[in-house]
Amino acid sequence: MSSIHSHTASAHNNVHNHAHGHAGHDHTHGMAKQTLRIAFLLTILILAAELIGGFLANSLALFSDAGHVVTDLFALGLAWFATVQAERPANARRTFGYHRVGILAALANAITLILISVGICWEAIQRFQHPEPIQPLIMFFSASIGIAINLFIGFGLRKEEHNINVRAAALHVFGDVGVSVGVIIAGVIILLTKWTPLDPILSIVISLLIVVSSWPILREAADILLESTPKGIALPQLVADMKHVDGVKEVHDLHVWSITSGMYALSCHVLIDDLPPSGSSPILQNLKNMLHERYHIDHTTIQFECCTQGACCEENELYCCMGANAKEDVCGCDDDAAVIDIPKRVETPHKAVR
Repeated sequence: MSSIHSHTASAHNNVHNHAHGHAGHDHTHGMAKQTLRIAFLLTILILAAELIGGFLANSLALFSDAGHVVTDLFALGLAWFATVQAERPANARRTFGYHRVGILAALANAITLILISVGICWEAIQRFQHPEPIQPLIMFFSASIGIAINLFIGFGLRKEEHNINVRAAALHVFGDVGVSVGVIIAGVIILLTKWTPLDPILSIVISLLIVVSSWPILREAADILLESTPKGIALPQLVADMKHVDGVKEVHDLHVWSITSGMYALSCHVLIDDLPPSGSSPILQNLKNMLHERYHIDHTTIQFECCTQGACCEENELYCCMGANAKEDVCGCDDDAAVIDIPKRVETPHKAVR
């Protein structure tokens, strides 16, 4: 029988810390909910003005700009949502809280925007074949309303430049100002030259801009829902950093994922010497500090194990052998096994000492 001890009690008492996750990842730190709510409601006014203006002016470019405004609503809405959810604690049914609601909304929003863009492009093609009259003066008026309100919102959001989520929302808003300026320029050209095909051409350009801005949102939302390794975290380097912590011999059964955008979680098994919980506590704290400082991972669950003989990995565990020397040290991996690969079948099962 292998002499393997699992020191999990201290790991859960010291590492499984929800408070760190909420305190360290408040996406709208320092941003009053009132300011975000006002910005969100004002953006709804812009959307209404451009939809009405697009209908009255018969301008596809204005409808496209309205679609771009929806991306602003999404950015502001997520920032506002984050402030509300930060105050909503987890419960027995949803132990991670409600952070994924925003990710589901992001996924639905991105898919909807791409479908809207496809519809606008289809309508633009129809207008090339059957041109329709445009009312450029109404285009000026609707786009000017959008520019004025967006500038007010954008400069208000810039007061919170330290917040990455709000800063991203401000960039969306200023980007929409540029699109509205383009609509006005197109209206001037149509007014002077009567060249109405410029309207569907501009609408296609705006639609492509919407797709380009929506695709990263769609990809990030899908990665979070699939619990992919967060972008920017290289597992081999992370394991190497963990093994540099005094007392850590090996790391296996490693999982790193995102609870929501910017909130990372980790679980793994760590091989150490045969120590009592009081002796392993400093190792645990050093691991926590390193993961926080280098990788911004605050939500961690680490299980300590001690292995003197036999295999250290359960059958079918992910990333069983995570280090270049793992096969020589403890895991008994074959020479042909990759450093990070689907683990080979281990003949000796992982058994706890009774």
